[in-house]
Order: sequence, then structure tokens, then C-alpha cells
Amino acid sequence: MTCSSPHLPNTFPFYKNTRLSDDIAEFLCNVTATIVPRSFQEASQDERWVQAIESELQALENNHTWELTTLPLGKKAIGSKWVFKLKYKSDGTIDKHKARLVAKGFNQVHGVDYYDSFSPVAKVVTVRVFLALAVVKGWSLTQLDINNAFLHGYLDEDSVHDNCLFVFCQDNCFLMLLVYVDDLLISGDSASVIIRLKSALNEQFTIKVLGVAKYFLGLEIIRNESGIFLNQRKYVLDLLANAGLLGSKPKAVPFPKGGDLLDARSPLLQNPQEYRRLVGRLLYLGFSRPDITYSVQQLSQFLQHPKEVHLRHAIHVLKYLKGNPSLGLHFPAHSDLSLQAYSDADWASCAEYRAMASTVCELQWISYLLADIQVSISLPIPFHCDSKSAIHITCNPVLHKRTK
Repeated sequence: MTCSSPHLPNTFPFYKNTRLSDDIAEFLCNVTATIVPRSFQEASQDERWVQAIESELQALENNHTWELTTLPLGKKAIGSKWVFKLKYKSDGTIDKHKARLVAKGFNQVHGVDYYDSFSPVAKVVTVRVFLALAVVKGWSLTQLDINNAFLHGYLDEDSVHDNCLFVFCQDNCFLMLLVYVDDLLISGDSASVIIRLKSALNEQFTIKVLGVAKYFLGLEIIRNESGIFLNQRKYVLDLLANAGLLGSKPKAVPFPKGGDLLDARSPLLQNPQEYRRLVGRLLYLGFSRPDITYSVQQLSQFLQHPKEVHLRHAIHVLKYLKGNPSLGLHFPAHSDLSLQAYSDADWASCAEYRAMASTVCELQWISYLLADIQVSISLPIPFHCDSKSAIHITCNPVLHKRTK
């Protein structure tokens, strides 16, 4: 299957050797063909985005988000920027052009400009667990959008182990609600209670029901009888387009063999923001691309003073993604939801035992999260590691004195 767009090559094949229903194929084609502006200047050229900007400003006024005042002596105002997003219908056609005005919080200094902050952003693992449980139980996935995100709010309830996952369990009814800023996912075993929940949310916040979840946080969710296939193909293509690498030759591996990131002769980048922005976007690919985790982790160590060699390696990762932008994760519909762990990484090139300890902490947290959504797991949890020395240290505490 191919699709055409004035912003992409005339015929760009995707999902080769993958069976897609006609509605999913049409959805992915529509989503891929759209371009979201990256600046106010770009958005101001399109009347649809101008209307979205005016709507956001009006909503902020109606909600009394701010009040005009004079700037204290010797203080500088924190700037703001526009963020643009497209909301899609279940068939992939555009449902809404959304503009949001946000403060440049990255310019604030902790202890000077602010002391505490909270952003309702669900953890990557929580999103995966949410999808895995929904597909195994055969529950629907409904996506909602809050029309206007508020700068602050108050919560009367706390989720136990993830502040963005809310669970309702009463009278043999079980519901889950996942929050990621102003995007929501709902799943559960009672269609009538889900309808009541959507009505209650709409009365409180004014929501937009987007139907069956197919495109959530840049994640393409393809569901069939075998399970859910999760990938970020459009996100990858946007990365390649922004870097001018859509026509580049793909690389076979995510990191070059013998790549030296500590090359002292490599000059510093004149524009380090470009490198930091690219690594940040690569980090977001961790939702569905664990194959680049090691490469991005290595590149993330040089954000303070990046050099040209680091940018070259980051571009190498992009060219690797070019080889298969559709790669992703599969959540099978038939699974016993058993939990296992694998550790094959060291800790700052020192001791794999430390990496194992970090994995155990993550396992403990996941077990608590599963308990919150009423998924029982068998104990002990199988933990696989190929380092004999680390295993010996685990089994015999006396050997701790011989480690660094």
C-alpha cells in the first residue's frame, strides 16, 4: 500500500509485508500526509491554525488563567511559546486543529523561580501495561481530549503508584483511566459506566471524544484479533524529514561498531541546541523502539558539551531508523501477563550488579502497579542475567567486599 502527499515523496511505501485492513490503511495514510507547524510564523499562514490560536486565547480568558500586573523591580518575565497539535477522527481525517500557549518553564531555576511542579504525564511503562491489559481482557480503548488544559489544578485523589493512572473498582465493574497532559485513554469491562464517566468528564472539563484509540501521543495503535501493534512510524518520518534524511541510505545497526564518542579532537558544536533537541526526540521513541535504547543512552551523556562526533552518531541512529520506520512492539491478545526481567547492561562500565539492582527496583514498582490494576503475578519473578560474577555477588554477600 502507498500514499501520496505534497509534503512526502509521491509514492512512499510503508508497512511492507504487513496485513492491514482497509480502514487502518486509510487512517495511517491520512495521518502520515499531515504536517504540523513548528512555529507561530508557520501557523499564522493558515486560517485554520489562526482560528485555533484565537480559540485558545479566548478559553484562557474565560478560565481566568492569568491576571495582568506590573513586573517586580529587577525581575524578567518568563516567555511563552505556541504548541500545535492535530486531533484525528477514527478514520484518520482531521477532527481539530489545536493550539496551546505554554510558558517556557525550561528557563526557570529551581529554588529561585519555582519550588515544586507537577505535570500529568504517564510513565512509558504504565502506558504499555495499560495497553497490554486492555488487549488481553478484550476491552475497548477509547480516546478523549480535554479541550483546554489548565495551568494548574487540584486533585482530591491520588493514584497509588502512578499519579496519572486512575482505577475504579466497584460492584464487579473495573475501569482504568490514563492521563497524559490533556489526552486520556479509557478502558474497562463496563460500556455503560464508561459512558457515564465520559459524561461526567464533559460536564467538568468539556471534552472531545475521539472514538477508538488509533493515534495516541504520536503512537500508532493497530489492533486486530492477534493483539495490538504499537509503533511511531509518522514520528520517525517527521524526524527524518526535519533532518533532510528521507532519501538517505539506511544503516544496518543503530550504533557504529567501534564508534568513539570520546574523541578529544572533535570540535564542539556551534549550535548545541540542535543536538539536544534531536536526542530528546530520540528518547521519546523509547515508547516503541527499545532497539535504539543503548545508542540514545550513550548520546545522552554528552548533552552539556556536544561535539561534532556526537551529532554524527545521532545521525547514524536516524539512518538506522530509516531502514524500518514501522518497527514497533506487539502486545498479544493471548497472554498470561506473566512478568519476567532481563539485564544485560553494566553500570558506568563498572559492575553489572548495580544494573541488576536497578532492575530489581523497577520490578518492584511494576509489581505494585500491577496490583493496583488487579493483576496477580507469581512470585518470585524470574530474573535473567548472563554475568556470572554479578550472580555470585547476589548469592553470596561475602563477595561484596571484593567489588568497587
